[in-house]
Amino acid sequence: MSKQLSVELNKLAELERVTVELTAQVQAANPNRNATDVQVLQDDELIKLQTENTKLKHRLAILNQAIADESGKGGSTASSLSLNDESLSIMEHLEGAFAIAIKTAFPQLSHTPVLVTPSVKFGDYQCNNAMALAKKLKDIGINKAPRDVATELLNSCPASPRIGKLEVAGPGFINIFLNKDYGVRAITDLLRNGVKPPSLPKKRVLVDFSSPNIAKQMHVGHLRSTIIGESICRLLEFLQHDVIRINHLGDWGTQFGMLIAHLEDRFPNFLNESPPISDLQAFYKESKKRFDEDEVFKKRAYNAVVALQGGDPNSIKAWQLICDVSRKEFKTIYDRLEINVKERGESFYQSRMLTVVDFLRKQNMLEKDDGREIMWPDESKTGIPLTIVKSDGGFTYDTSDMAAIRHRIEEELSDWLVYVVDSGQSTHFLTLFKAAERCGIFKPKLHRADHVQFGVVLGEDGKKFKTRSGDTVKLADLLDEGMKRSLEQLRSRGRDQVLTPQELLDAQEAVAYGCIKYTDLCHNRISDYVFSFDKMLDDRGNTAVYLLYTYTRICSIARNSGEDYSNLSKVLETIDITITHDKEWKLVSTLLKLHDVLVKCSKDLFLHFLCEFCYDVCTAFAEFYDSCYCIEKNKAGQIVKVNHSRILLCEATAIVLRQCFYILGLKPITKI
Repeated sequence: MSKQLSVELNKLAELERVTVELTAQVQAANPNRNATDVQVLQDDELIKLQTENTKLKHRLAILNQAIADESGKGGSTASSLSLNDESLSIMEHLEGAFAIAIKTAFPQLSHTPVLVTPSVKFGDYQCNNAMALAKKLKDIGINKAPRDVATELLNSCPASPRIGKLEVAGPGFINIFLNKDYGVRAITDLLRNGVKPPSLPKKRVLVDFSSPNIAKQMHVGHLRSTIIGESICRLLEFLQHDVIRINHLGDWGTQFGMLIAHLEDRFPNFLNESPPISDLQAFYKESKKRFDEDEVFKKRAYNAVVALQGGDPNSIKAWQLICDVSRKEFKTIYDRLEINVKERGESFYQSRMLTVVDFLRKQNMLEKDDGREIMWPDESKTGIPLTIVKSDGGFTYDTSDMAAIRHRIEEELSDWLVYVVDSGQSTHFLTLFKAAERCGIFKPKLHRADHVQFGVVLGEDGKKFKTRSGDTVKLADLLDEGMKRSLEQLRSRGRDQVLTPQELLDAQEAVAYGCIKYTDLCHNRISDYVFSFDKMLDDRGNTAVYLLYTYTRICSIARNSGEDYSNLSKVLETIDITITHDKEWKLVSTLLKLHDVLVKCSKDLFLHFLCEFCYDVCTAFAEFYDSCYCIEKNKAGQIVKVNHSRILLCEATAIVLRQCFYILGLKPITKI
């Protein structure tokens, strides 16, 4: 690693020297030019050197990080972590403690991965290494019963502020009980400072999601990518990653020829007056019908494509007008669902497709195939190749995807790429990542790429979700139906008689959009799921409605106490949290698992684990509330006693749920 670093440093120093010299030469040749003019006058060689310089600096930063990571390794990564690091999740802390125990008790097996899992019935966590260690010891001639191995691990485990008690159970399980004093300290810190993210290596992550097509309305097929992508961004941002949100719009291609030709016929004065296209979907269908039936129109459409790709000003203006109409429709949907994403459509990569083709040709990565130029993902030439150049010289989606991945790594300097696209594209992305690796763009030791695939949305008949007439369900219509159904439910409960008009609208939106998002996220994303408003709006079980109702119930407790809990730090100056009931501890120990869950979600980008955690928190709270009074009243309904410690536990629960709701895209409301 040090030799590679030395080479990179030498390259960087030489490039910086040459860049400075060339800049000085350009400046000297044009002494009357200002800095901006000099920049324009720089020749291709200088620009290439500066680009290479930027890339080398990025690679150098990655190498330095890799060296730091390597130097921190000592057997198990967890074993090198400080047990006093409060930013670690509990699982990471316990893995570190038991890595030390394994290394101390059985140094010859010190590289054994630690097996710690959450537990419900037997302690708070459980270490399950003893059986596997006993087998490994037997393989090297040491006979020990698993239970004896577990006992040695228990005795070798270092003292930890988070561990209250360890016990060996059954054939060799080690039950781990958290220290209640630690639990109280952690909840107190949570109340004072809010939810802090667990400590993880920081990356620059580019998330590609949503990606609708210009001139077509967003439909249910865009629902999953949009919702999952937004939540992944929120999760990674909370974990302190540098996140770039990208909407890879379908805003380029042959279909724009027929749209432009149709626009010229329908609105000949479009250059001076913005055309009143109210229904772009209908406009698209009209142009497609003409394209299929009218040969003269078809020829004009082809010519319009050529003009557009050639940069004809009128064609560019027509294209921009069509794109603007779509953007307004997309923005309406994104605003309703609180989606934040930066548009970067296929058109952005037009010039970069030229350069990536040239790059691949120079590397001898392309080969002829029936007039096409294709690229195999590996040297074995198996699988499906990428079509980089068509037989007519045009480019394909494969070309734009290769240009995009190169831009994202070499210009955006991303070291983690996330593509939130349906499972049907899994083969394509596998091929793309392999091809990018083969040509040296993507380096697995330095970069990470994930295809976050997902299943389809089904109707209650088990088939793809469609309207009764068999058409694709428009996303706007789906959201409208959600608003209608949520209002009906709220009115059936008489909430329109209790809430103000604004509170009712807030509740309506929270339930409508929340149930749609949560139903999508609470399933393993790889699986298909059945879309049913009746099930979504059920207030029993793992649903958004149940979570929202529980949250509002929690918020009402402090409000109904008659005391002020708006400044929790001030309240904590006079009130200490005490744990005296089993259900109090169950709630606390459940809340403490948040960091474990966030780390788990970030590893493979599955958000249903966070949904399950929210449900566990709500059920633990329900048990706590049923067993532990917070406010005691007499028969006349007057408050006679307030358990301040328990109300603080309610507030801690609300803080955790609020953070989880934000990541999942649910809108917390205090009244429903």
